[in-house]
Amino acid sequence: MAKKIYVALTLCLLCIGLPVSVMAQKATVVKGIVRDSITHEPISYASVFFVGSDKGVMTDDEGRFAVSVRDNFLNVRISTLGYREKTVFVKKGAENNLEIDLVPSDYTLQEVVVKPKKEKYSKKNNPAVEFVKKLIDRRDVGNPKHHDFFNYEKYEKMTFALNDFSEEQKKKWLFKKFQFIFDYVDTSEVSGKPILTVSIKEKIAENYYRRSPETEKSIVTGIKRAGIDEIFNEESVQMLCDDLFREIDIFGNDITLLNNRFVSPLSNIGTSFYKYYLLDTIAVDGVKCIDLGFVPFNSESFGFTGHIYVPEGDSTYFIKKVKLNVPRDINLNYVENMYLEQDYKKLDDGTRIKTKDDAIIEFKVMPATQGLYARRMTTYDKFSFTPPDDLSVYDFEGRERVEVDAQAKPEEFWIDNRHVPVKKKEGAVDKLLARLREVPAFYYTEKFIGILIGGYVETSKDSKFDFGPMNTTISANEVEGARFRVGGVTTAQLNPHWFARGYVAYGTKDEKMKYSGEVEYSFNKKKFHAREFPIHSIKLNHTYDIDQLGQQYMYTNKDNVFLSLKRKSDNKATYLRKTELSYLQERKGGFSFGLGIRNEIQQMATDRIAFIDGYGKEMKDYMQTYFDVKLRFAPNEKFYQTRSNRYPINLDAPVLTLSHSFAFKDVLGSRYSYNRTEFGIQKRFWFSAFGYFDGIVKAGKVWDKVPFPMLILPNANLSYTIQPESYALMNALEFINDQYVSWDFTYNANGALFNRIPLLKYMKLREVFSFRGLYGSLSKKNNPLYNQDLFVFPKGSTEMDKMPYMECGVGLDNIFTILRVDYVWRLTYRDNPNVSKSGVRISLHFSF
Repeated sequence: MAKKIYVALTLCLLCIGLPVSVMAQKATVVKGIVRDSITHEPISYASVFFVGSDKGVMTDDEGRFAVSVRDNFLNVRISTLGYREKTVFVKKGAENNLEIDLVPSDYTLQEVVVKPKKEKYSKKNNPAVEFVKKLIDRRDVGNPKHHDFFNYEKYEKMTFALNDFSEEQKKKWLFKKFQFIFDYVDTSEVSGKPILTVSIKEKIAENYYRRSPETEKSIVTGIKRAGIDEIFNEESVQMLCDDLFREIDIFGNDITLLNNRFVSPLSNIGTSFYKYYLLDTIAVDGVKCIDLGFVPFNSESFGFTGHIYVPEGDSTYFIKKVKLNVPRDINLNYVENMYLEQDYKKLDDGTRIKTKDDAIIEFKVMPATQGLYARRMTTYDKFSFTPPDDLSVYDFEGRERVEVDAQAKPEEFWIDNRHVPVKKKEGAVDKLLARLREVPAFYYTEKFIGILIGGYVETSKDSKFDFGPMNTTISANEVEGARFRVGGVTTAQLNPHWFARGYVAYGTKDEKMKYSGEVEYSFNKKKFHAREFPIHSIKLNHTYDIDQLGQQYMYTNKDNVFLSLKRKSDNKATYLRKTELSYLQERKGGFSFGLGIRNEIQQMATDRIAFIDGYGKEMKDYMQTYFDVKLRFAPNEKFYQTRSNRYPINLDAPVLTLSHSFAFKDVLGSRYSYNRTEFGIQKRFWFSAFGYFDGIVKAGKVWDKVPFPMLILPNANLSYTIQPESYALMNALEFINDQYVSWDFTYNANGALFNRIPLLKYMKLREVFSFRGLYGSLSKKNNPLYNQDLFVFPKGSTEMDKMPYMECGVGLDNIFTILRVDYVWRLTYRDNPNVSKSGVRISLHFSF
């Protein structure tokens, strides 16, 4: 979902063809190639710096580089291991295209001779490797969390902009209505490219750490936002940005960024993943520092190129500055360039504190389209190692608390408290957006993107009722034929506590009208809709619709049009009339619990699902009233919230669920006594740059004697799409159990294998392996062969023997950056009648 929002945000501006112009102050841009003066071969990973500054880059695999600065630096120094350094003069405020030839020579550091870089790299007897080992051994020295308390203020400024405008576009007729945009164009401080800021967010927070018991809390005192992303859910966008641009810990084994894991240059496996070079010494904030350069052995892997600066002669190996870039050939989608920089300060007692964390990423969805520029500037101040005056700051639920007036702070608050000034053109985003929305092309494009992401159509500017979800308007199935549905939901503009939602649907084949209506009261005041986190509500729902037994999709609506194309007939369904009263409370710590009572009447819909017992007696319908208890615990879970669904931003948080449903015979119309218990756990496990493993394990049991619709019916996926927690080659109601254990395992290697194959690595494909299965059994009391008063199983249904059902798949992910294709094999029960033994399944998968 995070990637979908990025794509949508970009398209919202690209669809109108925004014009561009370089109106900002010109930067000094230096680009070119560095080569060996003798062989004329390009030199990779050479340092290119403006003399007297810390502005610089490393050359890529082809020896090319580009760097810019707006300060008055006129000399550029080029250096690398095994060559004599060279300094060249450049023209200020101009674009300088250089061809640099470096002369080979032996390189000496502290009387240790290092062989020229052109020779084969070796970790043995390499002073750079010995140096980085000392850094790794001492990376925990000076950790501020060694103190009993550690408090500080954190300021964050997040900027999104359209990147690298072309002067030629200004002349095109399409852009005549957008001439005012030129007044808002600025220049990137890092790349020197012209940018148009379209979104800016500021946040100030007080952070508190306590070592025992270990507790971390953040109190957000100010939030300010403006820009194009106003069409998305505010809290969810903030959560997306916080997750995609996480605070980087260079001292850990992994660095989490863009929903991926990169190997840290200070990782325990760093010397096996990176090549290290001791380069020239350089002045950093007036301190002479050793420059340690590093590049990954395999440039396609999830690692960095960059520099670590260590003050010369510092016995504690304190790191003063870090610069990180991604290799040009990295298997990372939509990212053209990424630049990360961190500054550290050493206190008198040896404590290491981070003072600045600057991340700049240049995105592009596809070649020849406008790119997106994102920058997160984070600064830290007001450090303290004493207990806070009020220890209750550690008592609130969750990791973060937003003050009630955080979004209502006056401009004086920001003038007094922001660490980094907001440039004039950054602060003019509101004015830019207001003028853009006066242009119909932009206005309707923005509305379309809002529908695409949210799924609903607003009825007015301050909409009190929205139509949707739009992707359920038309679908099809075997029972209803073509199905047409229209529905909607009220918003907080009508009432911030009371909400209603519903739909009506009609099938052309069964010619029946279906419907659902729901009224919900929220104990929390809502900003937009009822499903905002945290939910604390009670609701009443009444529904009459088809119930496709054994086909419960976990993360999508059953009316989704993309599920209409089936590999098997889906006529095993009933008509379900359900009335439910439920209560749900979510806590910010990740715990939630729900209570409910529901009355269900199952009615026969087709002759494929008949309620006939062993004596031949047919029952048209039956009634049950269930009582439900549900517990869920997902600490630090992050998701993107829409009006209807929640999409996980990442699966790093463990999710534990426990539920129990029960019914009493002859109570509230129940025909049977019933008890069902289920437990589930899911978690993502990362293997650094070598991908991740998603595991889901569930178990359940039905304790009483009941007919088959009330037993455990495994989820069969009859579509050609990839659906989690379902079986791609199982038929609906093929197996019926009263106890089970299931698993769904997926390993995405992130290109760990393909990155090493010459042809495949250029396609940036990623390997996916899946293995899912179910071990279940059916006791005699629930087997109609032994109890004739139970409903006879539908044709094609059976009980499992001692062998579990299993299927495995091998797939290619990241095809054209958005497509995943799996080939799936059925491993067991291959001789069951009318089953598919293998097949191809596809899904859209947006991933960085």
